[in-house]
Amino acid sequence: MTNQQHLSLHHLSEQAVRKAMETKRTVATAESLTAGMVSAVLADTPGASGMLQGGVVAYQNSVKADVLKVSPELLADVGSVDSGVAAAMAEGARTALGADIGVSTTGVAGPESHDGKPVGTVYIGIATGAGTNAFGYVFSGSRAEIRGQACAAALERLTEALAS
Repeated sequence: MTNQQHLSLHHLSEQAVRKAMETKRTVATAESLTAGMVSAVLADTPGASGMLQGGVVAYQNSVKADVLKVSPELLADVGSVDSGVAAAMAEGARTALGADIGVSTTGVAGPESHDGKPVGTVYIGIATGAGTNAFGYVFSGSRAEIRGQACAAALERLTEALAS
């Protein structure tokens, strides 16, 4: 990750933490492709202890199913890189960790395609009391760059959810 990406992530995290604290809402993460990067960036931000409940790194489908309660049938039908899986992961984190908002990441950082999805395919899930959504992205660059872009997208979507 470049210095520019790191500064951008730090700025996005500050916005998310500030908005969560202002609205008195808690956040939980469920990360596959980013493997804990979203929660780590949030935890690096002063004030995070007042809003970050915790996170689950669900790199394997068995963890997605067993811990986050993503339907094994869904995983078998569509694979792990899917909008429905991202939404279910976010809801699973929200429920399992007792948070107001769940945010998830799943995707393909490369170098090879995965579950028939090309490198750079990313889904971000957001779960709130009002419902659950997933957002699709196509990023490019190295494995580290794609992971950094996915983390930034998750923080942006989290901030949007906190603002509504």
